[in-house]
Formats: sequence, C-alpha cells, structure tokens
Amino acid sequence: MPALRPPARADKGPTQGSHKRFTIGGGISLQDSGGGTSMERLWGLLQGAKRLSPRPSQTTYKHVGGPQQGCPEEEEEEEEEAATPPGRFCPMELRGPEPLGSQAGQPHLELWAAAGRRAAPYLVLTALLIFTGAFLLGYVAFRGSCQACGNGVLVVSEDVNYELGPNSHQRTLYWSDLRAMFLRHLGEGSLEKAIRHTSLRDRVAGSAGMAALARDIHAALSRQKLDHVWTDTHYVGLQYPDRAHPNTLHWVDAAGRLGEQLPLEDPDVYCPYSATGNATGQLLYAHYGRPEDLQRLRARGVEPAGRLLLVRLGAISFAQKVASAQDFGAGGVLIYPDPADFPQGPHKPGLSGNRAVYGHVHLGTGDPYTPGFPSFNQTQFPPVQSSGLPSIPAQPISADVASLLMRKLAGPVAPQEWQGQLSGSPYRLGPGPGLHLGVNNRRASTAISNIFGCIEGRSEPDHYVVIGAQRDAWGPGAARSAVGTAILLELVRTFASMVSNGFQPRRSLLFISWDGGDFGSVGSTEWLEGYLSLLHLKAVVYVSLDNAVLGDDKFHGKTSPLLISLIENILKQVESPNHSGQTLYEQVAFSNHSWDEVIQPLPMDSSAYSFTAFAGVPAVEFSFVEDGPPYPFLHTKDDTYENLHKVLGGRLPAVAQAVAQFAGLLLIRLSHDHLLPLDFGRYGDVVLRHIGSLNEFSGDLKARGLTLQWLYSARGDYIRAAEKLRKEIYSSDESDERLTRTYNVRIMRVEYYFLSQYVSPADSPFRHIFLGQGDHTLDALLNHVRLLRASSSLGAATSGVAPGLGFQESQFRRQLALLTWTLQGAANALSGDVWSIDNNF
Repeated sequence: MPALRPPARADKGPTQGSHKRFTIGGGISLQDSGGGTSMERLWGLLQGAKRLSPRPSQTTYKHVGGPQQGCPEEEEEEEEEAATPPGRFCPMELRGPEPLGSQAGQPHLELWAAAGRRAAPYLVLTALLIFTGAFLLGYVAFRGSCQACGNGVLVVSEDVNYELGPNSHQRTLYWSDLRAMFLRHLGEGSLEKAIRHTSLRDRVAGSAGMAALARDIHAALSRQKLDHVWTDTHYVGLQYPDRAHPNTLHWVDAAGRLGEQLPLEDPDVYCPYSATGNATGQLLYAHYGRPEDLQRLRARGVEPAGRLLLVRLGAISFAQKVASAQDFGAGGVLIYPDPADFPQGPHKPGLSGNRAVYGHVHLGTGDPYTPGFPSFNQTQFPPVQSSGLPSIPAQPISADVASLLMRKLAGPVAPQEWQGQLSGSPYRLGPGPGLHLGVNNRRASTAISNIFGCIEGRSEPDHYVVIGAQRDAWGPGAARSAVGTAILLELVRTFASMVSNGFQPRRSLLFISWDGGDFGSVGSTEWLEGYLSLLHLKAVVYVSLDNAVLGDDKFHGKTSPLLISLIENILKQVESPNHSGQTLYEQVAFSNHSWDEVIQPLPMDSSAYSFTAFAGVPAVEFSFVEDGPPYPFLHTKDDTYENLHKVLGGRLPAVAQAVAQFAGLLLIRLSHDHLLPLDFGRYGDVVLRHIGSLNEFSGDLKARGLTLQWLYSARGDYIRAAEKLRKEIYSSDESDERLTRTYNVRIMRVEYYFLSQYVSPADSPFRHIFLGQGDHTLDALLNHVRLLRASSSLGAATSGVAPGLGFQESQFRRQLALLTWTLQGAANALSGDVWSIDNNF
C-alpha cells in the first residue's frame, strides 16, 4: 500500500462558500473548506505523529475499488464547482492490527492510537468542566427564579427527594426554601401581644367571656380565607363551686362535733368532679398519694382506710391521687403545694403560701356523664357515669392551711424523702385530730364550642394533620392556654400566607381551638367520640400546643413512639431561644444524660392522651420547662403574663417563637412529605421492653404450665412485618401515587392497630395496650404476673384483679390471649394484604 502523500497545492481554490468532503473507505469523511488548508494540516499532523511514534503502527490502510480503479473517490457538494481539486485521495479501508510478524516496510500509523491515548484524559476533563459549569450556571439561575414561583410549588424534603405536582409547570422548592418561606412569614406576627391579650380575658368554660372569645377566634380564622371554618357545639356536664354553699373544712372534737373552721381562703378553688357530700376522719400524711406511698403507710402500721389523706401536689395527677386514696379505702383527700416542690429564692418568683391549686379529679377525659358517647344535644343515651368519677370528696388547700394541719399530726416521723418545707416541726405520718370536709360543688349542663379551620391538601385531602390548643382557663391561664392559643392563631396566619404564595400541602391541615380543656380535655374528647369511626381512618397525627412554655431550660416531649425520630430531626432544624449558635437538639443533648429523659409516653393528664389511647391516632405534646422545680403558677390565679415573663427572664417571646417554629416545621413534614415520616418499627422496641420485664417471671409461669411463647412469636411477626414494609418502600417507585398512598394508609394506622378489639369503647375507652387503662393492657398483665410472688393490694389494684384474691390463672390466660392477638393483629395489618402475611403463629 503506497504511503499517503500530501495533496498538491491548487493554483486556485474553490469558489467562495463551497466545500468538499473526502471519503475514506466510505466510513471516515474529512471536510475541506477555506481553500484546502485543512488537508495540509491533516498531513502535517500525520507526519508529526509518525516521527514521534516509537514503533510502526499496527493499523494499515489499503486501496479499495471505486468508480475509478486505483483512484480516490470524490464527492462534489455543489454542481457549480469550476476549480480542480487541490489533491486526490485514493479510497482507504481501515483494517485491524496486523500480526506481529507482518511484512516489513509496510507503512503503519500508530499516530491514531498514540495521539488518542494521550488526548483522551484531557478531552474527558474538558467535557466534565464544561458540563459542571453549565449545570451550576443553570442551577443558580433557577434558584434565583424560585422566589417567584408560580401558583404551584413542588417540594423536596431532606428525606423525600421530590414530590410530583399536579401541573407540569410547577417548579421545585427545596426543603431549605420551604423552611425559609415558613420562617419568613412566621416572623411577621406578634406572639407576645396575642399572649398578653388572651391572658387578660375571662374564659372559664361556659362563661359569657368564653362565648365572646369563641366568636373572636372564629372571626380570626375566617379572615385568613381558609378553605373551611366551622364550629361544633357540645352540651356537657361540668361541675362548678356553689357560691351560695361554699366548700368547708372543720376540726372535729373527740365527741364528733364540728369545731373551728379552717380557712380555705379562695372559695373559687375546687376540684371539678369531686364527689359531693361530707367526709369525717382522722388525718394522715401520704406524701404524693401514689399507690406505693399508701402501701408504705400500711407497711409502717398506719392504715389509710377511713382517714382523710393530706397529699402533696406533683408526681401524678389530681385524679390519680384521689383514685389511689379511694382504692385504699380513704374517706377524702386534701391536696396542697409543698414549698419544697416549687422554686424559691430572690431570682425565682414562688407561689404564695395562701394560694391553692386547681385540678379536676375525673380519672379519664371528656364528659364523665356520657362516657364513650358524644355529648351532642340531639342524642339521647342511658344515664350512665364514667367509672373514673371518684366516690370520695377532694379539695385543694394552700400551703398555709396544710402547715396548720401538719403541726397537729402525731405518730411516726415521715421518711426523710417525704419531708418537705412547711413551717413547723418535722413531718409525721399521723394520725392527727379529726377533720370534717364538706364539698358542695354543683353540676350544670353547659354548651362548649370547638372552632375549626382547614387548609385542604392537594393529593391526600382526606388525610388530616391536626393541631390544637385549649382555649379556656380557670384563671388568667397565661401558660395554661394563652400561649397555645396565640401560637395556634399565628400558625394559621403563617400557613394561610404560605398558601397565598404558592404553598400546597399534600395532606389537609386542621387547626382546632378546644373548649372545656380545664375539665379534662372535654372538648377534644367529645369531638373524638362524635367522629371516632371516621377519624381513625383519616387523622394522621395530632399535635398539642397546651402547656408549651413552662420555662426555657429544657425541652420535654410526650409522644407516641412513631414520632420520636421525626421529633429528633425537627429539633436539629430549630435554633435554641437561649443558647446562641445552638440548635434545640444540641441544647437537649447537652442538658440531658439520656434521650429517655426527653421523650416519654403520653400520661393521662395530657391533652393529647385521648387521641392515642382512645382513638388510636399518634400524638405529641411538648413543653419547654425549667431546669429544676416546675413552673409554680400553673392552674392558679397567679398564672399571669407578667409572672410567666418573669420566670423566663424576659425571654417569653423568644421561647414562644421557638415553639411555633418547632410545631410549624413538624406540620410541614407531616402534611407535605411524599411518604409519611412515621417510624413504624419503633413499636418493636416498645414490645421488647415490656417482654423483658415479663421474662423475670418465666420460671414461675412454667411451674404452672404457662408460657409466654405466643407473645414472643407475635412480637417477632411484628418486627418482620415492619422490616418487610421498609424494604417494599425502599424498592418502590416513588412517583407511583397509588402505591405511595397505599403505604401511607398502612403507616398511619399502626397506632390504631394497638387498640384492643376485645374490649368495648364504652366500658374501657382507653383500649391502647401500651398506654390504656384496664386489664387488657401490657402493664396490667405485668402487674398480674407479679402477684405470683407477692399477693399485695398494690399489685391487685393495678392488675384488674380484686384485692386479696392473688394470682388468678384463668384471668391471666385470658389477658395473655387478648394481648397476644392484639399484637398479632397489628403485625398482620402491617403486612398488608392477606396473601402477603407470612407468620408461623
């Protein structure tokens, strides 16, 4: 094959604007334009590469046949070409490498391979740089335009890469942009002014002042142009003090005659739902009135039965104190605030010695005169009462009155940990002189109103993310309900502003102002009872704003296990109100040794309790609290804006703003994430902790021919179902809306799966096997097992077994069976369709 020669230079180039293409073997074409200089450059490139080549190329070219044998094939692009071509190429065919032993003297062109190898990295690098620069330029230009997004907005969260909007013209809004939008609109409101204004209004449930406030709240929601605003009215039985016949406390002499009357100081302070009537008996000191405290009294030879108990505020609720006293046969209860339990000192305002603390004593929630049923005016139900209503009277008293009583007590000295800071001699257990307690509270049918505002969701409008705050208060209620009401209204205004600027939540947001909260979450419970069959299918989560600001040192949450991971994530997004440069998560991690100190189960006195324990809806209530003794003015007439502001060292507006940020970001994630951010696997750990407590008694059970094997098996099936669902979600197509909705439905109903299906909501309204009340719960099963070793009234009182009967094998078998099948049912439901269930039960 002859070597390629450089083309001869033409006397005259092609006509202006013309160009030629030379084809090599029909596979490689070379274009020449501008007078043939490209061909000369090609020849120079080839010769230079040949000189640099260390050995002959293994790639060769040979002649191929063409229209003119032995001559190059030439194609004319333009028929009007008049000039002769500057040179002619013979057709070439590109062949693969010859064997190493090929004939010497044949021309080789290693140029192509050597030059390509050397140039390739630079070409790749140049292409990457061009692509990266173009991408960054486009991204910056796009981000700048995002501030003026159209009516539709797509959201990308940290956990869910993106959401598909209903319209193709929608732009992407990243989580940081959405968070910035929320914070920008939230900053425009004035929480401090709203808290102060609300705390100055009279708003006892059923009062004229409450009716006026309800109208104002309804008007405020209506001004925000929400999708829906409405009011639900319930007619409930509330208990008030009888001003014509106030409650009394007298000494009783040895003959049983009434003696000197002790001052109760404020006739307006009482215990709603206390039994009415009189109680007479000797006085005992019973610490906090917990079951273990009363059991300890008995162990010390001091019998509570037939006595009046003096108990301290704290540790457990008013209702639990009275219920425990009743279980131990006491005749009545006096509840006082001990100075040892509240802050003292020049820099911390304390509760006055003549202040008593208000609190209801119904061991439950809602209207106790229609248990399990909604209190709508048009409904008629049998005249039944809640089993949580006490049969003994109870009355709050001040520390000053308690000091008078304590000085009269005889008997053994109280344990050191029971000692308090009332003036006088060391605390004694009693008994002391006789007392007569008279309670004359009156019951009244009262209309209460819950006010609702709704922003409809775009993709799942029938799934509700609910946030609420108590509106009523017995006194000024700055911390009790004014803060929560102000934050609720600010969140309504903020989200309404975001919607007007293009924000569209995936799920519906439901904002609710509750009435009757100080009587035991009456308004919220009646709403749940009225719409229970609907809400367990549609309510995703409930967020409570009650008691949200009681300090600023620590963050405490009370919640379902499903929400713990999400709470941790949101805490990392909110700046600490009193530690500059720190997030709330960092503040929590610094001030607490264990996460269990920060997040705890929902107690019965939480306003969110009914949502989870009764309706099976995961719920959360959170608070900023003081590091040390609690806020002293809750449920008193001293719960004013000024006192709350002073306790927080002037930081009330900043702390309230942090609460609003936390709640708002929580709502955004819950209402807008493509996949619900609920950690359904957490309940496997909860079951494991309970089973761990039961393992201690496995030997005792085995001796009776009993086993916990089926409970272990159900727990294993739940864990496997949770892991299977995780894998399904991980491998699924996120853009498949039907599949995503199916997953969300399974996730949002996990809490409902733990409501026992084997007890009646009317008889046992709190059916949740972990949080509920009754012998269907895991706690009741554990307490029953404990009776195997010590047949005590303490264990019997909390196990569903009558005191004195001890361990009951038939009842234990029933408890174990119902618990096991409730847990197994949760595992089966989480697995999805019946053909997807895989267990070895």
